[in-house]
Amino acid sequence: MEIEVSAEAKDKRLNRGVAVTVVVLSVAMGLGNIKDGNIVQAMEQAQARSVDRWNEYQATRVKARVVETSMAEVAAARGTAPATFTADLARYKNETPQLKAQAQEFEAQYDALNIHDDQFDASEAALSTAISVAAVAALVEAPWVLAAAWVFGAFGLFLSLCGFAGWGFHPDVLSTLLG
Repeated sequence: MEIEVSAEAKDKRLNRGVAVTVVVLSVAMGLGNIKDGNIVQAMEQAQARSVDRWNEYQATRVKARVVETSMAEVAAARGTAPATFTADLARYKNETPQLKAQAQEFEAQYDALNIHDDQFDASEAALSTAISVAAVAALVEAPWVLAAAWVFGAFGLFLSLCGFAGWGFHPDVLSTLLG
């Protein structure tokens, strides 16, 4: 009878460990998904702004070229180009580097956000794996399987922490393998 009681207590301890593991990792995954969603929205906004600025940059360069061509044509016909052409050309040439710099800033913002998006994506994969392995630990009643789940879970929690704290750790190997 003593053996059955201690075996039953051991099973309960393992099941409690699995339950706590699943709850902690599920909460961490949920919070990470919320943050990741916000990051993805910011990435979309940065990308849209970058595309807009590059379009503006190209349009400004085209307008400058049109003004230059018009100035040359008018100068050939009349001898001098109107002052408005010169002012427009100066304005376009002044705007062009600013638009290019803004577009590059938005691209850099997107790239910086993408690192954290990758962190949360890899975290979600590790935490999902950990939850699945923990469930298997309960089924096979093997504490070492629960320990394996904790390893995956610890890695997932580390990646979530990196994402929340803004640390630059990037799971390059995982991104390359899965990307």
